[in-house]
Amino acid sequence: MENIQLAKEKINQVIYGKDNVVDLFFIALLAGGHILLESVPGTGKTKLAKSFAKVMDGSFSRVQFTPDVLPSDVTGIRFFNPKDQQFELRVGPVMTNVFLADEINRATPKTQSSLLEVMEEFQATVDGETVYMQPPFIVIATQNPVESNHGTFPLPEAQLDRFLFKIDLGYPAAEEEKKILTAYRQNDPYDELEATLTKDEINDMQKQVKAVTVSDVVSDYLLALVHQSRENPDVELGISPRGMLGLMRAAQAKAYLEGRNFITPEDVKTLASYVFIHRLILTMEASITKTPNQVTNEIMRQVPVPVEGKV
Repeated sequence: MENIQLAKEKINQVIYGKDNVVDLFFIALLAGGHILLESVPGTGKTKLAKSFAKVMDGSFSRVQFTPDVLPSDVTGIRFFNPKDQQFELRVGPVMTNVFLADEINRATPKTQSSLLEVMEEFQATVDGETVYMQPPFIVIATQNPVESNHGTFPLPEAQLDRFLFKIDLGYPAAEEEKKILTAYRQNDPYDELEATLTKDEINDMQKQVKAVTVSDVVSDYLLALVHQSRENPDVELGISPRGMLGLMRAAQAKAYLEGRNFITPEDVKTLASYVFIHRLILTMEASITKTPNQVTNEIMRQVPVPVEGKV
């Protein structure tokens, strides 16, 4: 656990003012989930992903998604080697520990869907052959929220549901930007970043997270939030069972990182908005006046939080 805390501190020396985002990265990693990162260009999305890979001593690869990127450019291809007169498998960049899918909504739906199997089953099928990811494995995809619709392909619901969290990185505060100016004046702090974790440690932590207790009271609270999302009149499509399980696992990871062997309603409530916001599809009428974030907050208010004595 100390190594995780040290890793967070190291990343926070490269990416300023994003302590909460870094916490969510490690929660997603230990929960076995993936992250959809939304922010305007130049806010450090790529550096954050690279720093994350570096402190966990993992491999990193990045694909800049554009309309001409093919599925084989992501997962790999079997090609004929004229020298040996036989076909050989060349795995794609997705075979790594941290895969950054940059501007994923600029890829065609066919290329976007090539990630579905990888994200859900941690494996890829290349020309009929199954290739397995080497854990730990996490996909971090980015989207620019203000870009023009020209040349973009919004992610379908099935793809969005594969992401555990959607996080808005946002701009750093003025005081944090002042620290950035100072820290980057002569050198790039990323160059001095060192690994504080090993992949085996992370794999072991992921197993321990699953042993964190989920009481019936907390389980009922989580279920009530999920069902309320489906019954809300402003919602056309609520939280899926995959999203429900993701919220539970994320709450377990949060409790584990805080040194507890049980989750609380507050763990669930804190993480629910990051799990709900990209999964809620609003009705046409509601989408005119409300945002998924506002509806998520309404759902939170409508479901009573269990009192501590009953947990």
